[in-house]
Amino acid sequence: MNQNVRIVSWNVNGIRAVEKKGEMDRFMERYTPDIFLLQEVKANPEQLSRELTEHPEYWQFYHPARKAGYAGTAIWVKKNRFSLPEFFTGMPDFDDDEGRVAQVEIGNNRIFGVYFPNGGKSNDAWQGKLKFYESFLAYINALRQSGKNVIFAGDVNCCHEAIDIARPKENDGKIGYHPEERKRISAWVENGWVDVWRQTYPDKGNVYSWWSFRSAARSRNVGWRLDYFFVDQAFFTRVRNIAYLGEQMGSDHCPVMMEVDRL
Repeated sequence: MNQNVRIVSWNVNGIRAVEKKGEMDRFMERYTPDIFLLQEVKANPEQLSRELTEHPEYWQFYHPARKAGYAGTAIWVKKNRFSLPEFFTGMPDFDDDEGRVAQVEIGNNRIFGVYFPNGGKSNDAWQGKLKFYESFLAYINALRQSGKNVIFAGDVNCCHEAIDIARPKENDGKIGYHPEERKRISAWVENGWVDVWRQTYPDKGNVYSWWSFRSAARSRNVGWRLDYFFVDQAFFTRVRNIAYLGEQMGSDHCPVMMEVDRL
């Protein structure tokens, strides 16, 4: 139905800060996504400007965390590309009080923007992170089984392979590059979910999406590829482009852009 659909995912690490820096305007002017998936919004809609909640060109949906100034996701959908979409939150048997799972249904497509847990606060948080990966896989598998085409993107909070992190030896076993969480990502791939970037560029290294604010990590490109797009294997043939927009400033993460021939 629609041609050349541009979907962008960005962990903004505080949407108000990105707007204040002028980086949201710069991003929108340059990339004008058809579907925009945001993570770590860190605000309730009533705290945001009209541009961020009543944009004339977008339907804007927010799924904030109950805790003020923490986590939260959002989805913007361009009005001139799609009729009024249906938005969803959460997933079965999961209390999404941190606003981690936002979804939109467009035709037969269920598109997710997800802020996966970090897991570093405590052992309970770590176990919760591993369970989240497993529960999410079960959910998207069930949706696919029901006939939905699923696309998911966001801050996965894990580097899957050594090529996805600047310093794999130094970080082996640490949160974000631990064998147990990497196994969960491998399980996604084994279940037929394609990491679009890695499938497209299997040997391309030194491409990351997150850099610490410390030690000029970004200017030295000492980074981690934490942000991804995944699609079903059958859908991958419709992907036309995937890119990390590393020049876009405003957050410690950069946006990821995927273009598909239609939805």
